[in-house]
Amino acid sequence: MSRLDSFIRRLEAQRACLGRGAALVQDLEGVVLELGLGNGRTYDHLRELFPGRDIYVCERQVAAHPDCVPPADRLLLGDMAETLPAARPLLEARVVLAHLDAGTGDAAANRRLAAMLEPLIVPLLCRGGVLVSDPAMADPALEPLPLPDGVAPGRYHLYRRR
Repeated sequence: MSRLDSFIRRLEAQRACLGRGAALVQDLEGVVLELGLGNGRTYDHLRELFPGRDIYVCERQVAAHPDCVPPADRLLLGDMAETLPAARPLLEARVVLAHLDAGTGDAAANRRLAAMLEPLIVPLLCRGGVLVSDPAMADPALEPLPLPDGVAPGRYHLYRRR
């Protein structure tokens, strides 16, 4: 498979998993958390999936399209290893859906990142909250969920906070 085809399949899987996650949490009260803003495409998509909900974004340095930058009061600027612990009083057990897309192409680096971020993300999820993630997670508080039709196992991951 070409790199272009692989990229397209990853984005299709991401969109399908975000849609499934949104449907799973529609009746829960809380906020959404985007872990990494990048160019803002996923944040923009989350705004469509969650109209009226606060969406918090963690980002080291903003480089997104100006239309896709969250309001300053919902932007957690800096390294996630520092911003997530600092945001815990604000977000603990309030996040209905968190999204982490750290697919760097380096499987070992992705596993290290997941291991570092997992204990920082899980306490922020409310009971029944959903984590949409690439890479895979292994926290026992997270229940793996079935993937949407058409998403190959391992391409993207869905979890529910027990």
